Amino acid sequence: QVQLVESGGGLVQAGGSLRLSCTASRRNFRSYVMGWFRQAPGKEREFVSAISWSGVNTYYADSVKGRFTVSRDNAKNTGFLQMNSLKPEDTAVYYCAAVLGVVPKGLTEADFDSWGQGAQVTVSS
Repeated sequence: QVQLVESGGGLVQAGGSLRLSCTASRRNFRSYVMGWFRQAPGKEREFVSAISWSGVNTYYADSVKGRFTVSRDNAKNTGFLQMNSLKPEDTAVYYCAAVLGVVPKGLTEADFDSWGQGAQVTVSS
């Protein structure tokens, strides 16, 4: 497992942008798949995006495709989630997650074994 620390959440108006960062504690972060999930009040945690260890392969939920961009800088042990054209329905606590090795087929919450503390993202209408 790896320790993950998130930053970058906040309050933004609809149509605005935010970027979340997730910094890992281990130097071999480059060996980990990184994912992003979110949980809105009263709802279950859902998959948002993921990126392979190399950064070549990226994955998105349909609800964010075309608006969010996932990336990583392995030299800095940090991953990013750039969120553009934000909507009120994007309001949630966002969590970064990691798992060693290849991208899990299901990209579900259960496929990841390391989690950040969560960052609140609030989009006002």
